[in-house]
Amino acid sequence: MVFANPTYLFLLLLLIPLIGWYIWKLRKKQASFQISSSQAFDAPQATSYKVHLRHLPFVLRVVVIALLIVVLARPQSTDNWENTTTEGIDIVMAMDISSSMLAQDLKPNRLEAAKDVAAAFVNGRPNDNIGLVVFSGESFTQCPLTTDHTVLLNLFKDIQSGMIEDGTAVGLGLANAVSRIKDSQAKSKVIILLTDGSNNMGEIAPVTAAEIAKTFGIRVYTIGVGTQGEAPYPFQTAFGVQYQNVKVEIDEKTLNEIAVTTGGKYFRATDNASLKSIYSEIDQMEKVKISVQQYSKKQEEYKDLALLIFALLLMEILLRYTLFRNIP
Repeated sequence: MVFANPTYLFLLLLLIPLIGWYIWKLRKKQASFQISSSQAFDAPQATSYKVHLRHLPFVLRVVVIALLIVVLARPQSTDNWENTTTEGIDIVMAMDISSSMLAQDLKPNRLEAAKDVAAAFVNGRPNDNIGLVVFSGESFTQCPLTTDHTVLLNLFKDIQSGMIEDGTAVGLGLANAVSRIKDSQAKSKVIILLTDGSNNMGEIAPVTAAEIAKTFGIRVYTIGVGTQGEAPYPFQTAFGVQYQNVKVEIDEKTLNEIAVTTGGKYFRATDNASLKSIYSEIDQMEKVKISVQQYSKKQEEYKDLALLIFALLLMEILLRYTLFRNIP
């Protein structure tokens, strides 16, 4: 049983003050007087059956109102069947958190912009296993592959530059991501690698890590983040944080080679809008394939309730003006 207009069911709450008003009114009408003995009232024949049933008209009225509200909500019965087949996709996001990601050519800075757009990407893919790897001078797994995206998004919020040794170990970050997804049984395995520099630390070369990814059938999309030319970067000085323009240097050749080697694609994000556009394009290229056959039939179920309402209302009127006519 489902309801076409379920919000009408909140009207049932109005029955609470109605019942409260009836109880208050009933108590207000009660009177007391003193007698020498109540023995006569204790006899079985002293109490009429009408006294016990005097609340019946009100109960019927409450039931009628409740059923009328249910009718307004339009109860419906449904018969349906559905066959769904899904081709799963596992995704690991490898994100650069080096100090250069604090540059403010993206707003509020590269790292926060990347976190926001990546979080929106995760929200748009509720059926996928998604993991998160971060890297700078070294790399670690922030979140293994999971469908619990609430936990994943909370871990995204915890990412800060300076969590690990500074530097840009692109190869190490990619290799770590590969190790997290290589044993996946999904039909499609994808890594999204985001960085704003070039590999300057780590024991594994980026191209070597790409070859390993290719071996396991993993496709890598690479994203270079940073404007063309120079970008404002915060420096800590004796007078507080000062901003200076620093030249943007992204190893686009290596990032493009990683993508080509693994069958992916290289993107360049120069501002917030282009970064969002890149994730949207990746989202379209890696859509889950779903085949659905669905049948649904809904049938209105208010007719029987309407007849019951009419019968109860008629019964309440008859009782009120015949059997309980003289009972206040």
